[in-house]
Amino acid sequence: MELYIHIPFCASKCRYCDFASYAGCEAQMPAYVDALLLEARHRAQQLGNVMFETVFIGGGTPSLLPPALLDQLLTGIKAHFFIAKDAEFTCEANPGTLTEEWLRVAVRHGMNRLSMGMQAYQPTLLRTLGRIHSYDQVEQSVALARAQGISNISLDLMFGLPGQTLEQWLESLRAALSLHPQHLSCYGLIPEEGTPLMHDLASCVLSLPDENTERAMYDETLKLLASRGFQQYEISNFALSGYACRHNLGYWRQVPYLGLGASASSMLEARTDVAYTRETNLPTLQAYMAMVSQSAWEMQEVLPISLDEARFETMMLGLRTTQGVSEAEFAARHGMTMEECYGAKLRSLAQRGLMEHHDGYWRLTRYGMDVQNAILVELMDD
Repeated sequence: MELYIHIPFCASKCRYCDFASYAGCEAQMPAYVDALLLEARHRAQQLGNVMFETVFIGGGTPSLLPPALLDQLLTGIKAHFFIAKDAEFTCEANPGTLTEEWLRVAVRHGMNRLSMGMQAYQPTLLRTLGRIHSYDQVEQSVALARAQGISNISLDLMFGLPGQTLEQWLESLRAALSLHPQHLSCYGLIPEEGTPLMHDLASCVLSLPDENTERAMYDETLKLLASRGFQQYEISNFALSGYACRHNLGYWRQVPYLGLGASASSMLEARTDVAYTRETNLPTLQAYMAMVSQSAWEMQEVLPISLDEARFETMMLGLRTTQGVSEAEFAARHGMTMEECYGAKLRSLAQRGLMEHHDGYWRLTRYGMDVQNAILVELMDD
């Protein structure tokens, strides 16, 4: 099982972000950590003696938590849950927010991986995104983390940004590579409704690169990272050998997970005729903390996933990975074969060059990766 902990505080809200994150609310951090630990106690009683193989603290900006609160949080989490000795323990961090004291606390509690939001190299593009760090701070934060004993570093980058050229994207990639990360996440920008960035795009204050330029950015990413020893293991994720993110792989392989905190989601095995249940906590600080303090466990959403839906999710999530979906694992999980569920459709997609069958796995071809959404619609249709 996997554990996710959401820390929704930010120094400043990025212009593209529609996550549950809140700027200027640092005074509520102590009460929020108390609420997290109350929820952890409730969930531990509910789940019993489960072992967590991965832990991921995300946000927001978890590295904004003062060291004393980080210590309180992690001490409490370990008191309520069993964490495997070899667990992958990741925390997101924004460049410029890390301190030696924070890192010492994190390492003492077993944190062994950091995921940092670099996003771009150029100051102009960082300003467009509403990021408040510089590339120099990325360099400093990486060096500081390694000096304190965290050697597994992942950097997040975004392409297809307003005004971004192919040359700028490659400059950002090379700048990230110069820091010798073990993992890179390279995401195409998806403008979200209601964000300041979307408003500027809709009013033509900003404009996105054309489709051919964005495609070239992705193609050049594959070439450059392969030449530097990075293996693509998912559409947007690349790692040196042995450094693929175990937590993210768990999501794509439908490993059950528990989410703690405002807006956090859980996927819990069901004891009924459904495959599993997906639950999502209330999104705002006030609603979440009131729910916990009053022991009124009201979720924003409780969604039973049917057996048919679970089979489709196996395909949807597994086809994001370059390995694809294992026929043996599909049959073991669902009690029927991929041939029985999708045989004719898979053969049709293969004939059209969109999928391929290799060593017991069905996976997307390079062209199939580009039109993944259309393939999933085809698999979903009766």
